[in-house]
Amino acid sequence: MNNLRRSGVEWPTLALIAGCYAVWFGLVFGGWLPVWLAILLLVPTFTLHSSLQHEVIHGHPLPSRFLSAALVYPPIGLLVPYERFRDQHLHHHLDSRLTDPYDDPESGYLDPAVWAKLPKVMKFLLHINNSLLGRIVLGPAVGQYAFMAADMRAIWRGDLAVAWVWLRHFAMVAALIGVVQLFSALPLWAYIGSAYGGLSILKIRTFLEHQAHLRSSGRTVIIEDRGPLSWLFLNNNLHAVHHAHPKLAWYRLPETYREHRTHFLRRNHGYWYRSYFQVFRAYALRKKEPVPHPLMPE
Repeated sequence: MNNLRRSGVEWPTLALIAGCYAVWFGLVFGGWLPVWLAILLLVPTFTLHSSLQHEVIHGHPLPSRFLSAALVYPPIGLLVPYERFRDQHLHHHLDSRLTDPYDDPESGYLDPAVWAKLPKVMKFLLHINNSLLGRIVLGPAVGQYAFMAADMRAIWRGDLAVAWVWLRHFAMVAALIGVVQLFSALPLWAYIGSAYGGLSILKIRTFLEHQAHLRSSGRTVIIEDRGPLSWLFLNNNLHAVHHAHPKLAWYRLPETYREHRTHFLRRNHGYWYRSYFQVFRAYALRKKEPVPHPLMPE
């Protein structure tokens, strides 16, 4: 599997970024659609913007990381500062630490000792959050709370870099909300709800993309979906391919997987699903694994 690194400008990604902002601008400031339809279309637009931010984190689409980051830096989705997403996600790509409750910032597991001390109400909410429908409904709120609580603790300990990221983020979000209120016919509640919905769809992807496994190579999933969700996720449903080749552009993932399917499925120990329909059918109302990490001692 040679020549998997990109070179030069990736025009498909640039075109998709431009198209994403054009759709967002038209839906927010166009004013020609009923509110319910604008919301219905804004939700996947926010999901796609998050997926494009993920592409930029991994060095796409321009040779200049600064210019690439500038393309997706505006926090149109309101909730997650790009710089914090970037730093935590790159740390997450240390595959030897995947799913570790302490060393993987995107882990969905807790230390069993921490789990045992949680209040019953919190355990109940996390149990619901551990089914796919629960993750869609509660996941953005649960994830945002955990994400911000960790950063606020870092700021309290004196991490000024994290503090400045959040100050910039809050300032830009306040400016964006002001512009939406002044110039958009879309109610603010509809914009905020759409941003939440965009993260809800994203939670479908992250729900089972990693599992507890003794071998790090067996912790990352392949979902052979080719429908609208795989497009919104920029083929990141082929997650084991992405972790093996994080510099590979989204539009090259399917071909690379097709050419080396046997290799990837052997490498990830068969952690595989045919489609997101299969995932919904299996886990809509049922948890995939427990919240306390099953391979950590109690």
